[in-house]
Formats: sequence, C-alpha cells, structure tokens
Amino acid sequence: MFRSMGPVSGRQSSLLWDVAAPTRPSELPGAAMAGFTDTGVARYDLRLIPHPAVTLIVIFDGDIAVDDAAGRCHRGSFVTGMGFGEVMRARRAMAFRCLQVRLVPVVAHALLGPAVAELSGVVDADDVLGSEAALVSGRLADLDDWQDRFAWMEHWLASKLTGRVDPEVAWVWRRIRASRGRTRVEPLAAEVGWSRKRLWARFQSQLGIPPKRAATLVRFDHAVHQLVAGRSPATVAAECGYVDQSHLHREVVAFTGRTPAAVVDEPFLAVDDIAWGRPG
Repeated sequence: MFRSMGPVSGRQSSLLWDVAAPTRPSELPGAAMAGFTDTGVARYDLRLIPHPAVTLIVIFDGDIAVDDAAGRCHRGSFVTGMGFGEVMRARRAMAFRCLQVRLVPVVAHALLGPAVAELSGVVDADDVLGSEAALVSGRLADLDDWQDRFAWMEHWLASKLTGRVDPEVAWVWRRIRASRGRTRVEPLAAEVGWSRKRLWARFQSQLGIPPKRAATLVRFDHAVHQLVAGRSPATVAAECGYVDQSHLHREVVAFTGRTPAAVVDEPFLAVDDIAWGRPG
C-alpha cells in the first residue's frame, strides 16, 4: 500500500489517497487496475485527466461526485469514454474507496460491445453495466484485501469478454499506441487494405473516436507524463512530435484546461506512476 502526495491548490500539497496496486502481472492483457482509499484529510475539487483508455470506477464504500462539462453531477460508480472529450472535475462527496480499471479500447469493446462507441464524457455505471454494477460494487465491498479484489475483478472482466473488434481496427490501434501517437494515420488504411473512409468509420464505430483523435490523445498522454517527470515543454514538444512548443501548449490546454506549467501539479497525474507503474 502506498500513500500518494498531491496538491489541492497551487503548490500546496496534501495526502489525498492511499493507493494499492496489484502485486502480480495481470492475466488479462489490456486491463490495468488500481485501488484508491480516500484519506479524508482534505476536501478537493480536481480535474480528471484524459487517458487513452475506457475507465471504469467502481465505488464500493462512501461516495464521489463528478461534474461534467454540461454541469451535470454524477454520483457513485461511473464509466468514462476514451479521452472523455471534455474537461471534467471530481469532488469528494465523502470519504470513499474505489477500484479503478483502465481498459484499452479493443478490450473495452469486447467487454461492453457497441456501447463503447456511445461513451462520451462520464456515464453512470448502471447505464452501462445494468444490474451488474451493484453486483460488482457489493462483491468488492465484501472482500477485505485489495489483492483479493483485484483477482475477483480480473475474473469478472474475463467472464464478460464476448465481443471483438475487427482485426484491422485492432492492428491500427496497436500501431498508434506503439508509436506514441506519432504515426501518420492515413497510410495505415492502405496497409490494412481498406479505404480511408472505411477505416475511419469502423474505427470510430468500434472504439468510440476516430483514429486521428486517438493518435492525438495517445501523444498527449505521453507528453503530459514527460512534463510531470520534469522535462521542459520545449524538449517534450520536440521529442513528442509537436510542431513547436505553442502546439504542445494548445493541446494540453484543450485536454485539461491547464497550461503545461500548471498541469504538472495535478494529483491524478502525479499518482500515475504509483497506481499504474508507469515510468513517468
């Protein structure tokens, strides 16, 4: 169990969550999990940072509130689409515990089917999982150990993987991810033997966003974590394939509502290396 540090406002830091991570590699490729226990020492109102995955947050103790761009408030467990498409904020309604699952889009489609393509912003878990949402939350609450919760969730996810995306769509996604968003998307259609129009239509209908947007999101995700790791905006812009530093600035603001200098203080980014084992 680890305790993460995260700023509440400006440079002021406060302990926000205890973070638990699985002690063994996942047997379900494309699904990553982490557990969060609110420490209850500070009230907060934080941005949710877009990520190139479909995210399932299962609240099994306490409550959290998420405000979307339209001003709607969502309480309890929820699902977000890949990259959200809007700036959203999370508020601690009361001390809580939750298990967060990040699903790469091809796995998310296998789990949720066509519903993945309709995910925009935040959606209540009940609207996506139906009665299973309460079942999952209740089972996690019954278990006393985080490792048992991770194992149960992995088994439950594996039992729900019934669909599949087109092999061509999965291949294009892997190319985008492997290049960290720097590959040109247009030639990929020819490489899989499809027209550009068909690739765009099939990719969006199955993964929820067009391939060029997916590449932009993957590039942003890599770049913003390089910023958090302490690299300068000029260096990150050059190495991550941006035209210039202004291009990086505009993209970070578009995804997060914050500048590159300010976004590095976001707790949901600072905790990523602990929760997900990423190098930064």
